[in-house]
Amino acid sequence: MRRGFLLLSSSSSSSRRAGSRLALACGLGLVVGLAGCGAEESQAPATPDAPPAAESPAPPAAEAGPQTPETLPNALVLALAQFGPRQPGKPPVPLPATLEFVTRTGGEWKVTSLQEPASNVFHKAMRYADADGRESLLSAAGSVASLKLWTPSEAGPLANTLWEKDFGGKFSRMRDVEVADIFGDGRAVMVVATHDQGVVALVIPGAEGTWEVQEIDREPDTFVHEIEVGDLDGDGTLEVYATPSEPNRLDGRPQSGRVTRYVPARGEGRKVVADLGERHAKEIFVDDVDGDGRDELYVIVEGRIEKQGETSKLIDPVEIRRYDADTDPTQGVVIATIEDRLGRFLTSGDLDGDGKKELVAALFSTGVWLLRPNADPLATWSKEQVDADSGGFEHAAIIADLDEDGVGELYVASDNDSQLRRYVWHRGKLVREVIYDRTNGNSVFTWNIMPVPVGLVP
Repeated sequence: MRRGFLLLSSSSSSSRRAGSRLALACGLGLVVGLAGCGAEESQAPATPDAPPAAESPAPPAAEAGPQTPETLPNALVLALAQFGPRQPGKPPVPLPATLEFVTRTGGEWKVTSLQEPASNVFHKAMRYADADGRESLLSAAGSVASLKLWTPSEAGPLANTLWEKDFGGKFSRMRDVEVADIFGDGRAVMVVATHDQGVVALVIPGAEGTWEVQEIDREPDTFVHEIEVGDLDGDGTLEVYATPSEPNRLDGRPQSGRVTRYVPARGEGRKVVADLGERHAKEIFVDDVDGDGRDELYVIVEGRIEKQGETSKLIDPVEIRRYDADTDPTQGVVIATIEDRLGRFLTSGDLDGDGKKELVAALFSTGVWLLRPNADPLATWSKEQVDADSGGFEHAAIIADLDEDGVGELYVASDNDSQLRRYVWHRGKLVREVIYDRTNGNSVFTWNIMPVPVGLVP
């Protein structure tokens, strides 16, 4: 153990096979003890409340794709919360916050793990490069809300705590973080979302390794789930977008939601840019997906259910709405509707090598969806169900070009199946490869997946 973390030995996943599908802990209401998951997870309904997955053809794994390179120059880092195998009559036992690193070397996928005993959930980990190009691993944890940089060394990664705070509510956690040149001066600023006092903050690098924390918003009893950074109006100044909401509910009662914007370089505070009324959103995404030269804001508006005795009925499905710089906050354009209740991940990239970006949505119970804009990007987009046999409460996904060939691959954590999967474009469709079977018997929430250089892998 070194500086508050445990480094576990690496293992090859090439010979692992899942014995059976693990029950999703949140879906079974087992997460009472996990402060890092929060109120929504501790009150999560049983999985029968979720709408059934739509029928689909055989999963993409039925056809082999192109051969995976023997060695990849980049790896994946998965941010996890874990519970030990459930004992009859006893509550689940939260385990230390865990990062898993998945690398490809010598023709095998290999996994190493890093644990943080002070916390029980890592919400995110990602590459961080300072103004001089020095690389570290940035992590955001919960139950002890901490933001840390991990620097490689011969003795293992060395942790430097940049910000640790008890926010004074029921929970304290760093829920999301993005890195960008917010002030246009070359500094890599961290923008952080927290639970549960609605804090949005900037963590700004200073001289000689110092860090300044600026809280740019705070709302009591508010969860901020997501941060995105982009330039919707095309003026060259970056905007910050966040998703503050009431404390989470999953019992079917209406829950209001909104997306707020901040422009720190101009000193502009909170402005509502998406008013969702009695609907709710946890996932937003900012990128220039349609290729018009300006970023767009995409919002997954979660579905609503209605209790009918012991069952539930989906009365409003998931909507994916688009907002441009001049969109009225109450008039987001619905580009896709999907018969599901929850959606927590959007990611974009060029998966088919045609030079245009696609948008991928990973939803709770109906799997993975591929969306493409049509000639009019404000009209309904085309959608295709990539894999119905994939799911999870978070259902983390990322498009990343790990082999650096100019075409992205899709990586998805199907926590329902205890698997990490890779999808590659082949003969007109995405073909699935299982690259990691988790067989330790733990129930796992994969909160995030990010690409990292192999040099940052312990």
